[in-house]
Amino acid sequence: MNFTTSQSKEFEQHYSGKLAEYVTAIAWSPVGDTLAATSAAGEVVLWDNGELTSLQSATGKSVDCLAFSPDGKYLALGGQDGQVKIWRENELIATLENAPAWVDKLAWSHTSNQLAFSLGRYVQVWDADTTDIIVTLNFENSSVLGIDWRSDGQYLAISGYQGVKIWDTQNWDEEPYFLSMSTVSVAMAWSPDGKYLASGNMDRSVTVLEWNNPDPWVMRGFPGKIRQLAWSEATTQLGAPLLASSSVEGIVVWEKLEDDSLGWESRILTNHVEVINAIAFAPNSFLLASAAADGWLCLWNQAQEVSQILTGVAAGFSTLAWHPQGKLLAAGGEQGELLIWSKVLRGQGFGLN
Repeated sequence: MNFTTSQSKEFEQHYSGKLAEYVTAIAWSPVGDTLAATSAAGEVVLWDNGELTSLQSATGKSVDCLAFSPDGKYLALGGQDGQVKIWRENELIATLENAPAWVDKLAWSHTSNQLAFSLGRYVQVWDADTTDIIVTLNFENSSVLGIDWRSDGQYLAISGYQGVKIWDTQNWDEEPYFLSMSTVSVAMAWSPDGKYLASGNMDRSVTVLEWNNPDPWVMRGFPGKIRQLAWSEATTQLGAPLLASSSVEGIVVWEKLEDDSLGWESRILTNHVEVINAIAFAPNSFLLASAAADGWLCLWNQAQEVSQILTGVAAGFSTLAWHPQGKLLAAGGEQGELLIWSKVLRGQGFGLN
């Protein structure tokens, strides 16, 4: 295990709080220092500068997904009761009733106030400016397991059994592009530059599609299904982002090679001893964070070696999220812990890469 003793701390604990149950999701606002968090008990809270505000107390029904709109004005969440709730600056402005469907995936467009959310085998897109559902998309093959908008807002990708369907948001009536697979796409994400779409699959493979290239790369050899994917905003000398994928307690980091026929080169990161529940790159950086059921949140310098291990939960970590400027790192625990660490300020030349 890569315990480090000689290096000074990169992050130190900034806040510690507690919700009643398992922390299901957390997200930072793109504007300011507001963090939203939800729990399996149905709680919704906002953290801002050390103060915790409750938007919704425990209902007994899990809230499973939440996201801020790109301008930070709107906060949307969905969960077990089938409701999609939208707040604007702490005021509940809309409740979309979808019971008995369980809403466990939602995502805002990066360029408009349009919210996509899952309803079984369908995805609906709601427009905050008109307060209308503008389209219902039929995934058909299975329940929807992933939703992600491309960074320019032009394409919406939806994943599940047999692959990923990609709709052109300028023409919803057009047939979607279909990245077909003989397996289930469990995790899916566009790269921040919009050039690549990655799918982590049930058959222990990762598929990477380069947009406008009909031949995707398929990488195999994982110990189990791919649970999480994360792209870096930072790019290598080749101009490509890094892709991290997690399976059981291991992480594989993929780096694009110059020769397209060779595809992506892998390196394996091992330190966790239980299932990894979340991974994310710090903004504009190759610093990778991984949170696992073993109660460790590992920071991997340059996505290569552990530089710090953060702890503070009684059981395991359930989720994590980086502040948009990378100065704060938040994580949730399986027993309701909500923890925030702040970046240690150093003299010139000693910052994180």
